[in-house]
Amino acid sequence: MGSGSLLWNLTKKYLTVGVIGLTITDRYASIVPVRGGSMSPTFNPRTNTVLGSLDDRVLIEKFCLAKYKFSHGDVVVFRSPSDHKQKLIKRIIGLPGDWIGTPQNDVVKIPEGHCWVEGDNPASSLDSRTFGPIPLGLVQGRATTIVWPPQRICQVERRILQDRFSPSA
Repeated sequence: MGSGSLLWNLTKKYLTVGVIGLTITDRYASIVPVRGGSMSPTFNPRTNTVLGSLDDRVLIEKFCLAKYKFSHGDVVVFRSPSDHKQKLIKRIIGLPGDWIGTPQNDVVKIPEGHCWVEGDNPASSLDSRTFGPIPLGLVQGRATTIVWPPQRICQVERRILQDRFSPSA
């Protein structure tokens, strides 16, 4: 009987830790890997190392989702508009009401409830230049800190590209 009670106590403890962990990663913060070179040099500046590609890991805070509190230059994680199973990480260039100049010399007004995102490495980025403005509802959090590898631990800089947008009046 003693081993059954011990097993039940361990199960309860692990389930409690699991539920708490799931709640934290779902509502408050999580750590996600950044793969590829679309955000280089901000993330993954060197893809060729002795060990192969060493992906950066970033801390994603989710408090910004409560009222969609984003700013120009924020780096956000979002679900791809074309494949909802895929998560992408890009920089916000435009917010609702902004006018964005595209590389094709078009001008696009960002509709309400949407934002314009682009990678820091345009030659290697699938972003709003391909699929247009994305719904803010697809955004899953804001990148705040590079937490891995240890030699790259730092805050994620907010960079604003002033020449790319005209703010709403």
